[in-house]
Amino acid sequence: MRNLTIHKKIIAGLLLTGCTFTSCRKLVEIGPPVNQVGLDQSFESDATASSAILGIYNSTSLREAMFAMTEMPGLSANELQNNIASPAFDEFRTNAITITNNNIASWLWYNQYYNIAQINAMMAGIERSTTLSTGVKNQLLGETKTWRAFHLFHLVNYFGDVPLPLTDDPIGNSTLARTPASQVWARIITDLKDAVALLSDTYPSVLRSRVNRQTANALLARAYLYTKDWKNAEATASLVIGSGIYSLGDVNTTFVNTSNEIIWQFATLTGVSMFTTNTDNRGGSFAAATGTVPGVTLTDTLYNSMEEGDLRKANWVTPATISGTNYKLISKYKIRVLPSGTTTGNEYNVVLRLAEQYLIRAEARAEQDNLAGAIADADSIRRRAGLPMLDNNLSRPNVLLAIENERKAELFGEWGHRWFDLKRKPSTVSPADKTRADDVVGAMRPATWNSTDILYPIPDAQRVANPALTQNLGY
Repeated sequence: MRNLTIHKKIIAGLLLTGCTFTSCRKLVEIGPPVNQVGLDQSFESDATASSAILGIYNSTSLREAMFAMTEMPGLSANELQNNIASPAFDEFRTNAITITNNNIASWLWYNQYYNIAQINAMMAGIERSTTLSTGVKNQLLGETKTWRAFHLFHLVNYFGDVPLPLTDDPIGNSTLARTPASQVWARIITDLKDAVALLSDTYPSVLRSRVNRQTANALLARAYLYTKDWKNAEATASLVIGSGIYSLGDVNTTFVNTSNEIIWQFATLTGVSMFTTNTDNRGGSFAAATGTVPGVTLTDTLYNSMEEGDLRKANWVTPATISGTNYKLISKYKIRVLPSGTTTGNEYNVVLRLAEQYLIRAEARAEQDNLAGAIADADSIRRRAGLPMLDNNLSRPNVLLAIENERKAELFGEWGHRWFDLKRKPSTVSPADKTRADDVVGAMRPATWNSTDILYPIPDAQRVANPALTQNLGY
């Protein structure tokens, strides 16, 4: 656990001097500046630089946003339901989000850009350093580029066109206009390709809690899939699958921090996941004390869509009747509180895992009319779930639908996958300009649904602070 400790004296040099977090938010809306002298000192040696980079992994703003990055898009997709009254979260549940929604402003916008500001500052410090060894310099640059791509990936999926800060100039970054989504995607892919070239397969930490080459490849495969680059999506997912580092295991151990399926996970000091211990401003979490309703549970709609006999349905969801109401508790993470007499658990926060790579490759193959290969990949996931294999005679549309359903059953409650899938895929029943979100969410919420709801609004406070920001359609 030593390598996960934040070295406070070093990280202090990375923080802004002269204003508090709150006042900085008001002054510079895209993220605070960084003390230049402290930053450069942090990258004078391999040891101090390696310690400084842990500030990204231990970011308070990331911890604050992590559960929200699953909950809010999950509500939008009717994958999750919030069980504690909250007008701000109800707006996601009804797809009627207002431009003043503070959850959008704080967790999905500000916290992402705050982290990007720190990442850009660290990247600049690494690049300026003339004393770091080549190996460490490459590793740290690869990590920062992967992290920046991670945040940009979420921003472009939430908002579409977004500002694209690539330097450590906070004042200039605070007045950036929105960059077209296509260019943001291009930067994500460039950063990840750079990271792949810089990194090695060796993890620089125990329990895969820091970035290695296959972490960057896994994100890159996803980026190729989302941008419909089917050939590269297939090839890159194949690199991860064929690396020999990862393997699918029992569904009951998928989220244990020693699972060989895990590609990347965020460590916790207690070994208990944020997804079962999170406390936001409404007490939202996937877990609660026995007999108490969790803040967030799976919807009956998604639960009922899962096949009978699916081991994921049996092991990752726990039906419960609480005060006469039926709930579907999400139980991918098993530890709610530490057992008496123990100090640490064995679950972190899983970000990337091998199952997704099989599903990326399956979809990419189906889109290239390699239906046999697509079915074989989907069957790898179904086999682990205890389900019968797919019919080898399925048509291309039905193979794609089967893969979509596998993604829904495999990735629920993880980082907004279902919402992103519905937004990025074209409608199968509507005009060409519609999406699967129109088909699925629009059918469930016809009174409040508009096609423009696939993008969240740019926070109004950000537009007041930076007049160069335009608003998304429909808001």
